[in-house]
Amino acid sequence: MSLTNPVRRRSGRPRSERARQAVMLAASELLPELGLRAMTTDRISERSGVSKATIYKWWPSKYAVAVDAFLAGMFAASREPDPDTGSAREDFRQALRGIMRFYSSASGRIFAQLVAEAQFDPEVFAELRDRLVASRRELVRAIWDRGVARGELLAEVDPDVGLDMMFGPAMYRLVAGHGPLTDEAADAVVDAAMCGLSR
Repeated sequence: MSLTNPVRRRSGRPRSERARQAVMLAASELLPELGLRAMTTDRISERSGVSKATIYKWWPSKYAVAVDAFLAGMFAASREPDPDTGSAREDFRQALRGIMRFYSSASGRIFAQLVAEAQFDPEVFAELRDRLVASRRELVRAIWDRGVARGELLAEVDPDVGLDMMFGPAMYRLVAGHGPLTDEAADAVVDAAMCGLSR
């Protein structure tokens, strides 16, 4: 999966890698400083030293720059490994704890802003779904498949429904803010979901 592609590649001469990195760095610094709405292309240009005209040749909007910068930072950081403890319940606990820790971090707050913008911008929506959510979904689907194979989870349950039951509450808490995003909360969600999903 390439992180060098913007949300929509524009035609024209190839981008300067140094200028691209400068734009990405500027956006990654401005997002936590200002927030997604307050960050402007003017500020990105000023911070990076790359002209607005050049930025707009490569990205269609500041939101496209923000998504690229955010996802590049996410994948540069170490990804959560597959716990594979031998227990589906414990694997789900560790995976959901990792998600809740991410959601409660500074990066999680930026992610929440991008999720909000994605409701109005189909390109941002597709980028987040395809480049971030899909990879995390693959990890938890592997946990599900192992649990079914070991007889821990009900094979007749639709995996997508089961995983939504397990991990959906974290997203709901992120956007609604009605409950904590803690290890204890993650364990409680998994225990409750397993009551209906396990043998």
